[in-house]
Amino acid sequence: MYESLWSFPGGLMGEFDRLRRELDDVFGAGAPASIRSAAPGAFPAINVGHTPSSVEVYAFAPGIDPAKIDVVLDRGVLTISGERPAAAPAPTEGEGKANVYSRERFAGSFKRAISLPDDADPARVNATYRDGVLQVSIARREEAQPKRITVQ
Repeated sequence: MYESLWSFPGGLMGEFDRLRRELDDVFGAGAPASIRSAAPGAFPAINVGHTPSSVEVYAFAPGIDPAKIDVVLDRGVLTISGERPAAAPAPTEGEGKANVYSRERFAGSFKRAISLPDDADPARVNATYRDGVLQVSIARREEAQPKRITVQ
């Protein structure tokens, strides 16, 4: 209907988005979208799903040393924590302090906790980090697996 409001660089919708970000900065991040999600802008962003044999958690955390990521599974809660270093430009020799005019990339300590289903097996967990994505695969208990029953 009003396509120009969305596409114009300095348009009305861009101003609303800027205002929302400024209010989030002043009053803290907005409310979560649901009971199982985090506030907008939470780091790292995660996807959680399951297959018949496992629970899959993907955390999108580029630019982090895998050795500095802690993954802990305790009493049905998977916790992912670590720290992402600041990526401010370094001043060249002879210059003073580097000025940063905009910082949109998260830097600092982070911690995310994910509640797992009751059939997750804490003894069979595998975590890999590749191309900025941490994948944690938690096997489901054998007794929770679907079983095919033959009819006689």
